[in-house]
Amino acid sequence: MSRIVVFNHLTLDGVMQAPAAPDEDTRDGFEHGGWAAPNNDEVMGKFIAENMSGGPGLLLFGRRTYEHMYSFWPKQTDGNPFTEALNHSQKYVASTTLAEPLPWMNSTLLTGDAGDAVAAVKEREDKDIVVLGSGELLQSLMRRGLVDEYVLLIHPIVLGSGRRLFRDGGAFSKLKLVESVTTTTGVVIARYHSA
Repeated sequence: MSRIVVFNHLTLDGVMQAPAAPDEDTRDGFEHGGWAAPNNDEVMGKFIAENMSGGPGLLLFGRRTYEHMYSFWPKQTDGNPFTEALNHSQKYVASTTLAEPLPWMNSTLLTGDAGDAVAAVKEREDKDIVVLGSGELLQSLMRRGLVDEYVLLIHPIVLGSGRRLFRDGGAFSKLKLVESVTTTTGVVIARYHSA
């Protein structure tokens, strides 16, 4: 059995929407896209690289995040190690609107109820399944108690609006801090296990 590991950037007020680029996700009139990029530093890069160094793993995406990642990463030709890792990882995509075949190599569509489909993958796989972004999918997984670990890159910024990871009325979860690292830009990288 595998574990579900959430790996996401958050603001201090819990916003996870559009950390990478201004046009990444403008739903609900969100105008703060790209808020995480100014905080990248060597400490963060090293942490991310160490956590991706296990070679091709298993990734889980919702449709929106999958399409966004596919629009960028396969086209990178600068020798970025993340391109190689992302392209060669097995990718599972929970979506009710996409159809096979999916365009990004090593991608498998999960159909039907997302919670049921992910629970089945979790049962049959033995490597960790890492979820990047995918806020709507995460709401379903958290309600079902399927998340085993959170790796949160908490940025020293308050946006006041945007889609949050932990929403009002969400599922209760008690967590245990097992690791923390602070970057030179004030980002706290915190690893939590479900208690």
